[in-house]
Amino acid sequence: MSAIPPPAPDRPIVRVNMAMTADGKIATSTRSVHTFGSPRDGRHLYQLRAGADAILCGARTVEETGASLGNGGDAFTRKRVRDGRASHLLRVIVSGSASFSPRAALWNHRFSPIHLWVAPTAPTNRVARLRTLADDVWTSPVAPLDLRAGLEHLAAAHGIRTVIVEGGGGLNDALFRADLIDEVHLTLCPWIFGGRTAPTISDGIGVQHLADARSFHLVRTRRIDEEIFLLYRRTPGELPALTPPSPPGPRRRPAA
Repeated sequence: MSAIPPPAPDRPIVRVNMAMTADGKIATSTRSVHTFGSPRDGRHLYQLRAGADAILCGARTVEETGASLGNGGDAFTRKRVRDGRASHLLRVIVSGSASFSPRAALWNHRFSPIHLWVAPTAPTNRVARLRTLADDVWTSPVAPLDLRAGLEHLAAAHGIRTVIVEGGGGLNDALFRADLIDEVHLTLCPWIFGGRTAPTISDGIGVQHLADARSFHLVRTRRIDEEIFLLYRRTPGELPALTPPSPPGPRRRPAA
């Protein structure tokens, strides 16, 4: 994927990538099932990561899934280097209250920097503890956490031009409400989870009126076997230069 000018000079392009069931869930109500896409969907995830400089995730999602937020293996490392990117993504964890566990599996994987975003109201003892683990801790200028300011910080301080977001629903919701999402990549999977408390791609506060909802237009749809891969772009088209990432490749189990 070629380099793309940001939608504004002060922040990166932001892409959300999520797999969801046919009834719009991203996990079961007990959060015991998070992974349900095919190996092809897994490869698609790594393709999108390969086109980003940083990955942004909520603390709870990273803890529950035991994610390392890696690049997908040697083939993707080579692609990233060919495209002029670092071999691995900068990993950014959003934890407004600084409650991200110091025992999370992520800390055991030090192949790239791990940054933490916290609110100014986060308990100082928690922040101090996490500073001993994180490569950088950025404190929002206001509470609740100012995501736009965080993205501007990534662009200005670290040269980040493209960010991939992988949930959870609360983080996605905050980004949608702040009008910070430029593309939405969805994999529609042939499952029904049900459950009124099962998380969706955008939980949290949400909007009360249709006029307040963020509008996106469908750019591409592709069915492969029993899954449908969808790409939405923000409306109006503020990013005419965006080139859609390559569609999912041939079936192959993704790297761990």
